[in-house]
Amino acid sequence: MTTTLIRHGRIVTAVDDYHADLLLEDGKIAAIGRHLQVGPDVRVIDASGLIVFPGGVDVHTHLENTFGESTTCDDFESGTKSAAFGGTTTVIDFAFQNQNTSPLDAIARAQSKAAVGASIDYGFHVIVTHVDDAVLGDMRHAIRHEGVSSFKMFMAYPGTVMVDDAAIFRSMRMVGEHGGMIALHAENGTVIDLLIKEALAQGHTSPKYHALTRPSILEGEATHRGIKLAELAQAPVYFVHLSAKEALAHVIEARDAGIPVFAETCPHYLFFDESVYDSDDFSLAKYVMSPPLRSREAQDALWTALKTDDLQLVSTDHCPFCMKEGHMGKVRQKMHGKDVFSRIPNGAPGLETRMTVIYDGGVRTGRISINRFVELTATAPAKLFGLFPQKGTIAVGSDADVVLFDPQAEHVISAHTHHSHCDYSLFEGHHVHGKVRKVFSRGDLIVDGDQWHGTPGRGRFLRRGEVGGY
Repeated sequence: MTTTLIRHGRIVTAVDDYHADLLLEDGKIAAIGRHLQVGPDVRVIDASGLIVFPGGVDVHTHLENTFGESTTCDDFESGTKSAAFGGTTTVIDFAFQNQNTSPLDAIARAQSKAAVGASIDYGFHVIVTHVDDAVLGDMRHAIRHEGVSSFKMFMAYPGTVMVDDAAIFRSMRMVGEHGGMIALHAENGTVIDLLIKEALAQGHTSPKYHALTRPSILEGEATHRGIKLAELAQAPVYFVHLSAKEALAHVIEARDAGIPVFAETCPHYLFFDESVYDSDDFSLAKYVMSPPLRSREAQDALWTALKTDDLQLVSTDHCPFCMKEGHMGKVRQKMHGKDVFSRIPNGAPGLETRMTVIYDGGVRTGRISINRFVELTATAPAKLFGLFPQKGTIAVGSDADVVLFDPQAEHVISAHTHHSHCDYSLFEGHHVHGKVRKVFSRGDLIVDGDQWHGTPGRGRFLRRGEVGGY
């Protein structure tokens, strides 16, 4: 393993901002200081004019995940490579418990895929789709012995992955007692299902009806219900991909009351709004994600909440499906729902653009500070999900996951230059300031400009500790 000295960089963490040298040795940050002296066999990199920040931690990705009839187009190889080029060095993906498998079987199956393809470090949440005594026992075992301490449950999609309130409550109560946390997809699934059936019965089949049948009030209602279940269970709760102002209001109220409620939002909710659903054209399928895009007013509220810590972090919910059927051999992608909007696979790409668009649209515009940027994209995710201080910061003894970022570089985002299998980017054509120049994962230089030095399978599974300790 090569020892590396990064000289003259501007080191930024969630709490610090200073110029110093950084020594990476044996996969760890070995020293931080001014004018560090090293031997001739040490690789020296001049980071003058660059920002040095910890590798990003994305706690919500869907690589090789199957929903219904469709599988996301990125596998662990393409997805983690794309993440690395975007400055993310750790992901937490999902192990999917279906009706015929246990949570432990799901973890083993997910690990077998990631072990072959992942080029950066990774962990898992388990998607729990049914709950009984055996499942609860497996969840307890996963927390204590497998290093998997968070579990996602759906309040939406009845008949497939939705679980009822009693199952959520039972899980919250047990998981909370053992240092774990439930993450909720909060939408009122049964009412949404009714609205979808009514829309189809009226002949409405275009993508915009995905948004029209998932109104923000139903995200707000489910969020409030999830908070009350967590309060009763005396357990922390985490809300994924929060988009609606109604949902945010309940989170703020609960946090002000001292209830351990946490929530993320995603870049697409910060930069796009419901005005995109302005026609019946099928191209709008690229904006079909759940929850859908909301109002401009909601978007402004999300930015404010990120600044004030009413929202704790920004993840991607990277759940990519191609617009062109058959692209790179991928089938049952967005075109699968060409004639019926409810069959369009829900999700959008975002792993490679997260760090840059949040820097450009957040830091450069003054919406958030540069320290808050690091906190939202690296430190808070690591803390909430049991990875800190191994991940999410620049400190002696932490993993040498380091990004060299050029704040002055300008470029235009395009799927043609990305490393995902997805054939589009929501940010296609956006002119942005800020570019990842080099990325180190545990001291290995895996991204050097446009050059890729990572290898499939070099990523390590991360056994996480107790979660919710933000």
